[in-house]
Amino acid sequence: MSLISASKPHILKHSFFSNLARISNTQHPFKALRFFCSSSSPDKPPNEEQPEPETPNSYQEPNAENLVSTPEAQSRTRTIQNGESRIPRGNHRNPEKIEDIICRMMANRAWTTRLQNSIRNLVPVFDHNLVYNVLHGARNPDHALQFFRWVERSGLFKHDRETHHKIIDILGKASKLNHARCILLDMPKKGLKWDEDLFIVLIDSYGKSGIVQESVKIFRSMEELGVPRTIKSYNVLFKVIMRRGRYMMAKRYFNKMVSEGIVPNRHTYNLMIWGFFLSSRVETANRFFEDMKSREISPDVVTYNTMLNGFNRVKKTEEAEKLFVEMKGRNIEPTVISYTTMIKGYVTVGRVDDGMKVFEEMKSFGIKPNAFTYSTLLPGLCDAGKMPDAYTIVKEMVHRHIAPKDNSIFLRLISGQCEAGNLDGAAEMLKSMILLNVTPEAGHFGVLIENLCKSGVYDQAVKLLDQLIEQGIVLNSKCTLELESTAYNPMIEYLCNNGMTGKAETLFRQLMKMGVLDPVAFNSLIRGHSKEGSPDSAFELLKIMMRRNVPSEESAYKLLIESYLRKGEPSDAKTALDSMVENGHQPDSLLYRSVMESLFEDGRVQTASRVMKIMVEKRVKEHMDLVSKILEALLLRGHVEEALGRIDMLMNAEFPPDFDSLLSVVCEKGKTIAAVKLLDFVLERDYNVEFSTYDKVLDALLAAGKTLNAYSILCKIKEKGGITDKSSSEELIKILNEQGNTKQADILSRMIMGKEKGMGGKKSKKQASVAS
Repeated sequence: MSLISASKPHILKHSFFSNLARISNTQHPFKALRFFCSSSSPDKPPNEEQPEPETPNSYQEPNAENLVSTPEAQSRTRTIQNGESRIPRGNHRNPEKIEDIICRMMANRAWTTRLQNSIRNLVPVFDHNLVYNVLHGARNPDHALQFFRWVERSGLFKHDRETHHKIIDILGKASKLNHARCILLDMPKKGLKWDEDLFIVLIDSYGKSGIVQESVKIFRSMEELGVPRTIKSYNVLFKVIMRRGRYMMAKRYFNKMVSEGIVPNRHTYNLMIWGFFLSSRVETANRFFEDMKSREISPDVVTYNTMLNGFNRVKKTEEAEKLFVEMKGRNIEPTVISYTTMIKGYVTVGRVDDGMKVFEEMKSFGIKPNAFTYSTLLPGLCDAGKMPDAYTIVKEMVHRHIAPKDNSIFLRLISGQCEAGNLDGAAEMLKSMILLNVTPEAGHFGVLIENLCKSGVYDQAVKLLDQLIEQGIVLNSKCTLELESTAYNPMIEYLCNNGMTGKAETLFRQLMKMGVLDPVAFNSLIRGHSKEGSPDSAFELLKIMMRRNVPSEESAYKLLIESYLRKGEPSDAKTALDSMVENGHQPDSLLYRSVMESLFEDGRVQTASRVMKIMVEKRVKEHMDLVSKILEALLLRGHVEEALGRIDMLMNAEFPPDFDSLLSVVCEKGKTIAAVKLLDFVLERDYNVEFSTYDKVLDALLAAGKTLNAYSILCKIKEKGGITDKSSSEELIKILNEQGNTKQADILSRMIMGKEKGMGGKKSKKQASVAS
């Protein structure tokens, strides 16, 4: 508000009032200044009473009945309808000042000729107050510079010393230092004289931008340009170079100043002492302090505060204590800054009890602690474990509505209360933040939630979690304290174990938006959804984990698969099982059996076969009864090639099926083609089969009228040295002759009767091959 109050009132010409009735201010210029200032007008004494603002006329609006029936109301209605006058309602709207209009126009429009013409049409005559106030009220330093140059180049106004000082100050604060420098150096060309204050602004601006050498050059140029230097410009130079740690340069210029006959004042010594302490030159600062007193310049409270702060910075607490006593002995009353500095010194060296004594002493003298005092003392109390004292101080802050300067202290307060076992106190710290208008962050909630979970107070933790979710605190991108895994993982696990997985997922979804991909939380959610009979929700989370390479747990997969099976969705269970294997987990044999049984009972034999394949590949050699059922079903359903492939895989894994049983079942069901292919498979690989099984196959073929198939199978059996029932062979020979297959009957007869020797010889094999 200091900038606003510095503006000057602009007095409009009387001839211009008629054109600007809407925006002009017909009040006295000093009355108009009230609208720019946050305090009383500088032209009036601070204790002078201000006139009470006029209370606008008001009336109670009558209802519809009164408007009709009351003569006064009818008269008022006619007056309003005729447009004669309106009874004012509320306060009058203050007309906008002309300089405010110009500033708003510059802020909302590009600086073009059109804008310049608009301003010129609005204000035909520019005077000093208007130009100064436009520069002061410009919302952008570029706008101020453009306006400054335009009014001068257009011949609308000739700048004076005050407008030059204003624009140099504006540009300096905006770090547009080259422009400010050029404007300063061009002043003599306009017939304006330099003074020390103009150069001081530029020296200070370069210093605040960290360009110390330029500040020094500007200071030196003052002598060359004939601008006298006083203690004011030297003090600004000392402040600039000491801020950057150039204490040796400061000493040289101090000696130069003294040699020029310029006497240092109290402010000079305060700056020098401050700078030396800032550069840790304690002895030099002490010498300047003694030199100050030797020149009979009495140290003030600022000097002592600077010395106290300097000694405490280097942890020379005893020296600070002596100075504090000396300060009181000189009847210089310590301020809240003095006490806060001493408290900070004690806290820094771990003497928190002494800090508390100083704190109590300060209050006993009627000096009220401020936000810096509290922010200094509280961390020390937390570090020392003095949580009851910290609790009392926070309550005092709430009572006085004073928030600490560093909000991170609340995290330490909450953590300290939790470590002390005072969970109610920690909750009070959280409430205190809200009462002090300090927005709690996710990390504050997290510490309390974590400790509530450790203590088993889950109901309170859930309430805090509800508040955290509903208010979207986790999603606040401005938060610097995030929710830690030690807080949300126990909470998520508890919710998932107690039928509240949906709430846990809502929390974790918010965490995911902030980049959290915690595998523990993911797996807890999957287990929770699976237990609650929502495997689809669990599988969605599992897909996210796979996409983002988040490691999964075997137990989570197992619960997910079992959940699908309980829900009667074996195909989804199989998909989850495949994912489990792909992610490097090893399902146990019971899990394989559960999935295969569920698929088999659901009629998904081929899918069950694929699960069996995975099981065998993983060297799980159990559940042969179920394997045999699956193989039988494949053969009976005509999936012979698939069944043979699975059998081959089983044999390679040294997990042989019961061929006799398989062949018997197939023959009993009349699936002769499957029986022939299976028996061919067995004979080609020399697997052992009982002779009774051969007979069953032959009998089934003969019963089905497939005589040649029976002949071919019988030849292969004899060729491999197998034995069958002689009656079956004779029956087959008889049928072959009846069907005209005499050649095959003759060959088979000779094989049986043993007329051809060397049954396994080449000739027999060739004949059998031709006959088939």
